[in-house]
Amino acid sequence: MPDFIDPQLSGLETGAWLAAIIECSDDAIISKTLDGVITSWNAAAQSLFGFTPEEAIGQPITIIIPDERLSEETEILAQVRRGERIEHFETLRRTRGGELVHVSVTVSPVRDGDGQIQGASKILRDITQRKLAEDGQKLLLREMDHRIKNLFAVTSALVTLSARDARSVEDLVQALSGRIKSLARAHALTLPDLRWERDGTASTPLSALLHAILEPFPGQFTITLDGQDLPIGNHHLSSVALMLHELTMNAAKYGALSTQQGRLTVHLSRSGENLELRWTETGGPSPAPERPVEGFGSRLVRASLNSISAKIERQWREEGLVIVMTIPPARV
Repeated sequence: MPDFIDPQLSGLETGAWLAAIIECSDDAIISKTLDGVITSWNAAAQSLFGFTPEEAIGQPITIIIPDERLSEETEILAQVRRGERIEHFETLRRTRGGELVHVSVTVSPVRDGDGQIQGASKILRDITQRKLAEDGQKLLLREMDHRIKNLFAVTSALVTLSARDARSVEDLVQALSGRIKSLARAHALTLPDLRWERDGTASTPLSALLHAILEPFPGQFTITLDGQDLPIGNHHLSSVALMLHELTMNAAKYGALSTQQGRLTVHLSRSGENLELRWTETGGPSPAPERPVEGFGSRLVRASLNSISAKIERQWREEGLVIVMTIPPARV
């Protein structure tokens, strides 16, 4: 009698206790001969694999083993014949419907009264949810690695290009600090609540991006929206954020955001199939036409526009600068 059974129980009672334990187990418990023929099949095995005891008992254990993993069973039977126990072997098994499930398998030799090995008992625990969680964790780590590398690459480019246009250390610090902060705000938008699109990529509403970039100018800006907002996919988020930051920085240096009386209004609306962003500055210094020499900021705006196939038009009015940007939603 096994050491874990009360010796005062009769053989019949012992068998009933063991049968009840096996039948009530949450793990699939299966026994098989040394030839791999199933001899017992509990309720959890039926729940996990879909075969009833009548369908499984007498069948080869290979009914639940994928073809590409049949060699595992050969090795398992060889170890059982040597009297070896197999602890927590993680693998894949197949259900009646053909679906694959992740399982942790423990296999023990079954001996008769004389100590001779007659077969094996297998305990299979469904670990599919754990494996899915692990896969999700790996995917998240890869995504974090990708994002961090992208941020370092963009930051490095900003340092180099900002230094080319800086006339003083103060200019460099101001331009570079603002651009990096803009990147940080745009990056943070994608982290708290990822909204997954059908293609598996995350997106951030354009209005939310505008609010984040204009946040340092409370009371000086208004954002209005007519119709549906435009979601910006993560592939273009940094470019769009930098472009909007350049417009904001110009307004802060030369336009409406450079004075306490100045106001900026950004209006988002649909124009046919495209989204129209109308950037209107009022109350600031008299607008001046663009400088003939193209600086880094202008090049950055132009490159960002090209990356999303957007078009921009600047109108130098007496009351202030008006910028009209047309963005094809399909591109972002």
